[in-house]
Amino acid sequence: MSLDEDAREKYERWYVRTCARCGRRAVKAANWSDGPICRTCLDRATHTRGCCPGCQDERLLPGRDAAGTAICRDCAGITRDFFCDRCHFEGRLLARLCEQCALADRLTALLDDGTGHVHPPLAPLFDQLRNTQRPDSGLRWLSKPQPRALLQDLASGRLPLSHDAFGQLPNWRTAAYLRDLLMQCGALPAVDRQVLLFERWLVEYLAAVVDPKHAQVLHHFATWHQLRKLRAKADRGPLGISPAGEARQQLTQAGSFLVWLTGRGVLLEHCRQVDVDAWHTENYATRQPTRPFLIWAMKTDRMPALTIPFRSTRNPDPMGEHHRIAALQRLVTDENLPLRSRVAGSLVLLLAQPVTRIVRLTIDDVLQDGNHTALRLGDPPTPVPEPLASLLLAYAADRPNMTSAANPDSHWLFPGRRAGQAMHPGGLRDLLRKLDVPAQRGRITAIRQFVLQMPAPVVAQALGYHHNSTTRIAAESGSPWSGYAAGDHSR
Repeated sequence: MSLDEDAREKYERWYVRTCARCGRRAVKAANWSDGPICRTCLDRATHTRGCCPGCQDERLLPGRDAAGTAICRDCAGITRDFFCDRCHFEGRLLARLCEQCALADRLTALLDDGTGHVHPPLAPLFDQLRNTQRPDSGLRWLSKPQPRALLQDLASGRLPLSHDAFGQLPNWRTAAYLRDLLMQCGALPAVDRQVLLFERWLVEYLAAVVDPKHAQVLHHFATWHQLRKLRAKADRGPLGISPAGEARQQLTQAGSFLVWLTGRGVLLEHCRQVDVDAWHTENYATRQPTRPFLIWAMKTDRMPALTIPFRSTRNPDPMGEHHRIAALQRLVTDENLPLRSRVAGSLVLLLAQPVTRIVRLTIDDVLQDGNHTALRLGDPPTPVPEPLASLLLAYAADRPNMTSAANPDSHWLFPGRRAGQAMHPGGLRDLLRKLDVPAQRGRITAIRQFVLQMPAPVVAQALGYHHNSTTRIAAESGSPWSGYAAGDHSR
């Protein structure tokens, strides 16, 4: 037997045990009354709180009785102490301190400005992180080198507390997360996150453009067209990911169009109708993202006024009506499904809402007046029938992602994991896909049923759509209400 094999054998004999709770062979983290406990089960036990069925005290429940029910340390006969030496809170201890006190000490050291105290402008961040309901997640975040370095640089003044300074940092993901926290607690002025990320991406994209003339044109297009539209939308309400993603795609395809023109030996100012037609023929899949750039270039006299070929883009085929009803029935009756997915899927299949709009809903959009529940989708608010109304109210009272430092007081109906941000539409779409709920096809089927039952302008007003969209869908569906005239019919 080699030395390595001998050392491994001794290590497994001395430290590795079969966990009494999960049955997994792992390193022993504790040896309690019910047997050896692995690290995973120890962490779970030291975060389990409730009313002990033995002594009826509300406290930590790390032990297990013969039936596997969680009980307190005294009833379980555990001699290990779980009380913090500073605040006497019973929970998981780190060097005789609870996680809350350990987190406060870690933050105090990182945010020290050299005087032994937290840097005053960072005091709101200190309070928000220290008072989180999940201090273990805060400690894990602070264990990473990049967050620690950023916090120390902010406290010492090496990194100015400004959006411009954060926009120049190389580790942009960590910087974006910290900037979200700073905006959430008020240490930084609130600026729409999607606008900030687009500005950062724009600098990197333009730096990679080889032709200086192309870079200049793209810079003007991004500054005077795309950023202006994004900021205008952000002034009316928080941006979702779709507008910023569309702006990136439009700029990328504009750059591809300029490179393609150069390959044909044509300058933008000398572009001909045959060039535009050839581009749309060769690049059929990306014709739509190029359209805003072409229109802008013509309006600003950077290219001649030409005709942009137009081909309608039809929506995908809707799901069958029987399939929609069956899926909706399963969502509202199956209690084994996640409540968040049930509510979101029902909003898609019943109220024809896209996931990009669902994630922008807030708790203020859920209205309750006595026994009546409504959702602010249009004007007036849309009544929500039972049993979806009960599901919606239950979900609004117990939303996920509310226990972290990022979203302790989030107003989003579907809060995300980042500070002040709603859930990503792609993440919600993936949750629905797991339940066999096609978000886009289900929404199209639902809205087609609406326009078959009532006039398109009424559907648009109730569900928050533009009347042109519902009118077009009504015409495609053969709605009998196509001759309805919108307006006041009371006279």
